[in-house]
Parts: sequence; structure tokens; C-alpha cells
Amino acid sequence: MSTNTLQHFIRKQSARNALWSILGILVFIIFLFPLYWLLISSVKTDMEIFSIPPTLFPREITWEGYTEQIFGKYSILSSAKNSFIKAFSSMALSFVLAVPAAYGVSRFKIPGVRGIIVFFLVTQMLPSSLLLTPLFLTFSRLKLLNTHLAPILSVTTITIPFTLLVLRPMFMTCPREVEEAARIDGCGRFGAFIKIVLPIMKSGLVVVCCFGFVHGWNDLVFSSTFNTKSELYPMTSAIYSLMSEFGIRWNWIMAYATLVVLPPVLIFVLGQKYIISGMVSGSVKG
Repeated sequence: MSTNTLQHFIRKQSARNALWSILGILVFIIFLFPLYWLLISSVKTDMEIFSIPPTLFPREITWEGYTEQIFGKYSILSSAKNSFIKAFSSMALSFVLAVPAAYGVSRFKIPGVRGIIVFFLVTQMLPSSLLLTPLFLTFSRLKLLNTHLAPILSVTTITIPFTLLVLRPMFMTCPREVEEAARIDGCGRFGAFIKIVLPIMKSGLVVVCCFGFVHGWNDLVFSSTFNTKSELYPMTSAIYSLMSEFGIRWNWIMAYATLVVLPPVLIFVLGQKYIISGMVSGSVKG
């Protein structure tokens, strides 16, 4: 290859890389703009929110929406506590039940295992509204309505299949020789699972924990259906308390929405390294 041809190839490649970089930046801006608009609207006055033309930067910054909802009359601390209880409990329950199940499905020869996997795939396609009536009747007979347990169990109907489907291919990529070596050294199967397999699967476990927490945190349908007491409302349901016959405080709602999305955003930002590696490793073998 001549020098001119090589230089032309390098220039062409550089131009292509620059084009892809510009396109990536544009896509990044487009996807982040709604979040930016949410943040700046939360510190604007209601008058400025509806001003024409709209302002990209607030002319006057007000923190009333945050202070009133954290420290004032309309404190969201109770609904935030409910959201954390539901999200953490559903995540923990799906972890305890689905992780051993995914390991068993990947390691042992179970009759009809393909049918089980197809069944779990189908359950992921069903809308949550389809489960409301049978779950409501079941929880009513078990006296679980207006408790934290009803929405927690309902969320796990989604997170358990998701956890099993994500972790099964990851367990299949984990070499059996490592477990066999641990068992030769004196570990039982359960000990090898806890001490050897789970640390190897750390990225995958972080993935399912993050998604399990976010599923529980973002739930609205189950919490609104099975809880009618306002003191049990999570943050996704309590937002309706800001809409009354006296009007809507839009900057308060924007501040409230910012506080709602903050925990999931922080989780994915802090755990992005494990989430990316876990999703990639889970796509190797199915």
C-alpha cells in the first residue's frame, strides 16, 4: 500500500469516526434532554414554566418544591420509606428464590426444562393488568390487602422470571471444573455454590439486583390496586396528592418527579460497570 493510499485511508477513517462521534453526542443529548428539562423545571416558578418562548435556563431559581416536600407540610418521607420497603423487599425475595432456581436449571438435567424457560418467557410478555384480578382475589382471601406484602409479592411475579432468565445463561458459562475442584477440597455443593460460584457471578447478581430494585421502585399498578390507605402509598402513587381542586403546582410535581427518578439513576450510574459486564456475559450462551 502506497503512502498516499494509506493517508487517504487514515483520513477517511478519521472522518468516519468523527461522524459517528457527532451522531453519538446528538443521540446522547436527545435522550438526556427530558431529564434536563425535568430538573430545570423543578427550580422554576410556575409562571416561568409556562412562559413563551420557553427558557432553557431558569431566570429565577426557587427551591420551594424541594423544601416543602422534604421538610414541609407535604413531606414525602413516608412515601419514600414505603417505596424503599417495597423495592428492597421484592429485590431480596426474587434474589433468594430465583438465584438458586437459575443455578438448578442450568446445572441439573430437569425434565421439561425448555418448557419451563418458555413459560417464564411468556410470563414476561403478559401485561401487569392481566394479573390484577386473580391477585386481588387471592390477596383478599389471604387478608393481605392494604399491607406492604401484597405489592411486594406482586412485583416478584415479574422479577423472579426476569432474574431466572438473565442468570441461567450466566451460570451455564461458569465452568463446572471450578466447582468440582472446590468439592474435592472439602466443600459441599451448597458451599461451592456460595463460596465459589456466586463470587464469580458478581456482575450478573448486580444486574438482577439493580433491575429488581427498579421494578419495585417504579411500580404503580400493583400499589394502587392493592393499597387504598394513603399511608401505604409509595412515591409513584403519592404524586396524585399534588393534584387538587385548587390547581396543580407544576414546579412541585417536577421536583417530586426528580426525587422519584433519583434513586434508580444513582443505582445505574454507580453500578454501570457491573451492569454492562453482566449483560454482556449473559448474552454469550443461552
